[in-house]
Amino acid sequence: MSEKSQHKEQKEKGFPTVDNRLERAVLVAVIRDGQEPRQAEEFLDELEFLAETAHIETVKRFTQRLPQPSSRIYVGPGKLEEISVYCKEHEIDVVIFDDELSPSQTRNIEQAMPCRLLDRTRLILDIFLQRAQTAYAKTQVQLANYEYMLPRLAGMWTHLERQRGGTGTRGGAGEREIETDRRIVRGRITKLKEDLKKIDRQMAVQRSNRGALVRVALVGYTNVGKSTLMNLLSKSEVFAENKLFATLDTTVRKVVFDNLPFLLSDTVGFIRKLPTELVESFKSTLDEVREADLLLHVVDISHPQFEEQIAVVKQTLQEIGAGDKPVFLVFNKVDAYTYIKKEEDDLTPMTRENLSLDDLKKSWIAKANTPCIFLSALEKLNIEKFRSDLYGMVREIHAGRYPFNNFLY
Repeated sequence: MSEKSQHKEQKEKGFPTVDNRLERAVLVAVIRDGQEPRQAEEFLDELEFLAETAHIETVKRFTQRLPQPSSRIYVGPGKLEEISVYCKEHEIDVVIFDDELSPSQTRNIEQAMPCRLLDRTRLILDIFLQRAQTAYAKTQVQLANYEYMLPRLAGMWTHLERQRGGTGTRGGAGEREIETDRRIVRGRITKLKEDLKKIDRQMAVQRSNRGALVRVALVGYTNVGKSTLMNLLSKSEVFAENKLFATLDTTVRKVVFDNLPFLLSDTVGFIRKLPTELVESFKSTLDEVREADLLLHVVDISHPQFEEQIAVVKQTLQEIGAGDKPVFLVFNKVDAYTYIKKEEDDLTPMTRENLSLDDLKKSWIAKANTPCIFLSALEKLNIEKFRSDLYGMVREIHAGRYPFNNFLY
């Protein structure tokens, strides 16, 4: 996509632009003790992908090795000055930090920077705000947004006071603007929570009306191909795109394999350092996961950090109360898997990047008790085997629930 067309799309979707061009950003990360520089670069790759999803162009990266990020300015004073000078000289629009900044860190860094700041959480929230389509998703994201902003007001929300009307309210001439703003935001948080409870009750009724069909839920890291697999299995048209968080709303479809019906749901993707506010707000959306009989954990086998992504998904499933569900590991994108073959005289230790796909299948994956399969949803590789295996798992669950109907299948 050209910069001109990107700008047009950006403007139509409400993303900020500067002088009819894409916003330009620098990325900042701290490499902690014990963390490999390469891993830090891969984390920044993901941050850059997030920025690209938000239609922000990355022009440079800054990293610094520290035991822990500075509690005052995240990086060291010298590094902060270096970033500030670069931003001034190159007319940078935004600095994006690969961690959530505290309110005090944000205030201190803003004093040194000639441009605006975003942290990882704020960037993810902005993407969710732009991609939410249904009233439910919009309410959830707005709630998460207000909960993130509440401790960071400090003069940022004085415009809200102009939106407040009526008589008999507190907020005389002597009340500080920040106190007024906080009360307004707390009121909106309360209202959004009430709205979510109403929608939750409606969705609970919808789920109860589906009967006792076997429920299968697609879960996984963001951008691993869940929606593509959903479209393939259910022959539907769920939105799928090579961008992070293409799916925010849970989509449920009835699927029939050889006269065996079951419900298949596609859910929002997980991500490293997923904002706590979003996890809390989207717990209701993830009821489909908690109530599922089987989880299809989709993994992008071509991603260099796929093992860490698996760990992130497992941790998130634990957090939402779905850590004990039966899991079928689906290693997707085998067509994109690459590795570096070692020369025979290379005596350096073998690493994950030196393993072929066959070698990888014989590693910890073969020793795990979790059933798995390797396929490509995009290229439709090994799909028939996947359908057969999934049919067997669903049939087993169905047989346990309806033992007298087994002759039908």
